[in-house]
Amino acid sequence: MSLRLGDTAPDFTAQSTEGEIHFHEYLGNSWGVLFSHPADYTPVCTTELGKTALLKGEFEKRGVKALAVSVDPLDSHLGWKNDINETQNCSVDFPILADPDKNIATLYDMIHPNASEKATVRSLFIIGPDKKVKLIITYPASTGRNFQEVLRVIDSLQLTANHSVATPADWKHGEDVIVVPSISTADAIEKFPKGVKEVKPYLRYTPQPNI
Repeated sequence: MSLRLGDTAPDFTAQSTEGEIHFHEYLGNSWGVLFSHPADYTPVCTTELGKTALLKGEFEKRGVKALAVSVDPLDSHLGWKNDINETQNCSVDFPILADPDKNIATLYDMIHPNASEKATVRSLFIIGPDKKVKLIITYPASTGRNFQEVLRVIDSLQLTANHSVATPADWKHGEDVIVVPSISTADAIEKFPKGVKEVKPYLRYTPQPNI
C-alpha cells in the first residue's frame, strides 16, 4: 500500500555514508527530505546529489535534514560520493542510505514495476517534525528534480503550518498569500494587521505574515 499525505512516515534503520541512521531519531524535531535514486554512478543522480550538497545552507536555514537513498550497497555509495564531490564541486556530507534489500524502497513504495522492476523511481518525500508525510513528488528516472521547487514547497509548508493561509500558484517567499476560506473577512482583518485585499469573498490576499 502506497503512502499518502498525512500518513506517518515509516521508520527504519539503515547504514549510510554518515554511519547508521535511525530515521525518526535522526530527524528529531527537524523537517526532513527523503529522496530516492535509481542507481549509483548515474549522471542525473550525480547532479542531484551535488545540487543538494550545494544547497546545504538553504536546507539548514529552514531546519531541514536531507537524506538520499538507493538500492545499491554502502561501498558503492562511498566510491560514488567521491565522484559527486569531484564533478559537482561540492562536499556531500548528508547521508546516502544503502538499501540493497529494498527495505526502504518497499516501505516508501519507490519501486514501480511498470517503470523498472529493480531500480527506484525518483520519489521525494517531505516529512514534518510530527513525522507526517507533507508532500510526495515522483519523477521518472530520466528527469532530474528541480531543487528550487523543493525549497519553495518547504517554504510554503512551513508557512501554512503556522498561519491560516495558503499559497497561490507560483508563489515564492516574500509574496502575498491567500487567507484560507474558513476565516471570515472580518476575522482576517483582525488576524492579519498588514492588511487584507478581497478580490472575491472566497479569494482574499494578505502579505506574508511571518516576515
